[in-house]
Amino acid sequence: MSDARVEHLTTSGVFTLDGGSWEVDNNVWLVGDDEEVVVVDAPHDAEAILAAVDGRRVVAVLCTHGHNDHVNAAPAVADATGAPILLHPDDRVLWDMTHSDRAPDGELADGRTVKVGGTELTVLHTPGHAPGAVCLYAPELGVLFSGDTLFQGGPGATGRSYSDFPTIVDSIRSRLLTLPEETVVNTGHGDSTTIGAEAPHLQEWLDRGR
Repeated sequence: MSDARVEHLTTSGVFTLDGGSWEVDNNVWLVGDDEEVVVVDAPHDAEAILAAVDGRRVVAVLCTHGHNDHVNAAPAVADATGAPILLHPDDRVLWDMTHSDRAPDGELADGRTVKVGGTELTVLHTPGHAPGAVCLYAPELGVLFSGDTLFQGGPGATGRSYSDFPTIVDSIRSRLLTLPEETVVNTGHGDSTTIGAEAPHLQEWLDRGR
């Protein structure tokens, strides 16, 4: 029996891409037990994330994608804890915009599993919002960490560089909506949702085209 649990905090900062800047609030998710955790995205505020870790061993910093508002505190968290930073290789172009002098330590390849606190997270490559966007599925916990791929109300934004609407819809349709309806979707921004709540709206998203 796993004692793993999900913990949540929110950090605030600035998202920058294509010459624009936007104030954003980001969700940070910790998965683990009293001994060890993984950090799902490390945005804006390393001190707040380290406070939530509270001295536990950090197995890895898992980056759902390479946009600066999801990775800008990752090196500081990794350096403070000795944890590796893992990112899908297709998002290296975005990572390098923020951290040109610091490479990720490993790859979040599709199908890879990360073990923590007696449970497993499986990497699902879900391109569209970014070429190397991934979701992390913890079936034992009934939870999906969707990054910016799927939100309450639809797909993540695809109006900027390295993003594509048909690609994100295909990712959601083929990789996420096939999961159990009761799966809780913990997102990169805003409120959580479930697969069952979002699945009926696929055609609406296609009709609106974003």
